[in-house]
Amino acid sequence: DTDILAAFRVTPQPGVPPEEAGAAVAAESSTGTWTTVWTDGLTSLDRYKGRCYGLEPVPGEDNQYIAYVAYPLDLFEEGSVTNMFTSIVGNVFGFKALRALRLEDLRIPTAYVKTFEGPPHGIQVERDKLNKYGRPLLGCTIKPKLGLSAKNYGRACYECLRGGLDFTKDDENVNSQPFMRWRDRFLFCAEAIYKS
Repeated sequence: DTDILAAFRVTPQPGVPPEEAGAAVAAESSTGTWTTVWTDGLTSLDRYKGRCYGLEPVPGEDNQYIAYVAYPLDLFEEGSVTNMFTSIVGNVFGFKALRALRLEDLRIPTAYVKTFEGPPHGIQVERDKLNKYGRPLLGCTIKPKLGLSAKNYGRACYECLRGGLDFTKDDENVNSQPFMRWRDRFLFCAEAIYKS
């Protein structure tokens, strides 16, 4: 209950022992770096490092292993999925000791799950706001996800809502790019919502 547990499918580079590959994944995704630095002595690296606590061959696969890695909860910002995934998988996939790597499973202890506040209200409030009951709420992501002008994005939003969808959402890649600034998109989408 004190660690996030990850299971990685590891394919080491030729000549790299699987134990070394598993340890490298644990280190690189926590406190490890490519060299010793003077600031290492300013903290307790043992307290914060990820640990490869198990390694099993993948049945029927040559040179593939499941590396089980435990990460202390203190490595992660409370209530941040982004920080958790960035920490665990954000830096390790290009690691030279590995030919291939895939995150297969992740176990998150209750103590960490409880740091997520969750939505401020539930589905009933959403249904009340939309005045939609007795059926699933239907929505979509506007496509293409990148390249539309704010005006055309608003038009697509209007067509979706007018066609019967309850909501639309931005793709994760959509922010405030030069071809579609956030404020312009907001204004055109607000108009689409009002008119639909």
